[in-house]
Amino acid sequence: GENFRRKARYCADGHKTGATASVTYSTVVSRDSVRILLTIAALNDLDVLGADVQNAFLTAPNKEKCWMIAGPEFGPEEGKSFLVVKALYGLKSASFSFRTYMAEKLAELGFQSTLSDPDVWLRAATKNDGEAYYEYVLMYVDDILAISCDAESILREIQIPFKFKNDKIESPEFYLGAR
Repeated sequence: GENFRRKARYCADGHKTGATASVTYSTVVSRDSVRILLTIAALNDLDVLGADVQNAFLTAPNKEKCWMIAGPEFGPEEGKSFLVVKALYGLKSASFSFRTYMAEKLAELGFQSTLSDPDVWLRAATKNDGEAYYEYVLMYVDDILAISCDAESILREIQIPFKFKNDKIESPEFYLGAR
């Protein structure tokens, strides 16, 4: 499915680094929040669409100072030291870096995190008939669920700074293991 392209993944030896618990947080919406918001969506005839961010951690700027020594795969650059500027998979702070970056982007789109669940984001909106309501974005690491009269436009806004796997925006069949 990847057009026979070769992929290389550089993975940090996160087990060799020290990181405080405050930077190891990953965005994980609660099942209760999902159930409540799916009920709200059903009762208010709102669309529910999902997407999955491709290479999520690699989209985010790294929050810690990391460097690496280039191996033979870097050709003439072998042996040189490189500063790691993106949150590599395996870094203890990678999830935190991605969550922080996503939070910044959602805030730019007018969403704010709720007090009851920091991984549920909302913004005020108005239906075509003038009725006021809230649009929601739910985050589970790199899985996004949008709930709105026009959920697709929310995901298209999010897709500007983030690439979705296979460019897919679709109705979810499963979310957090539930049908």
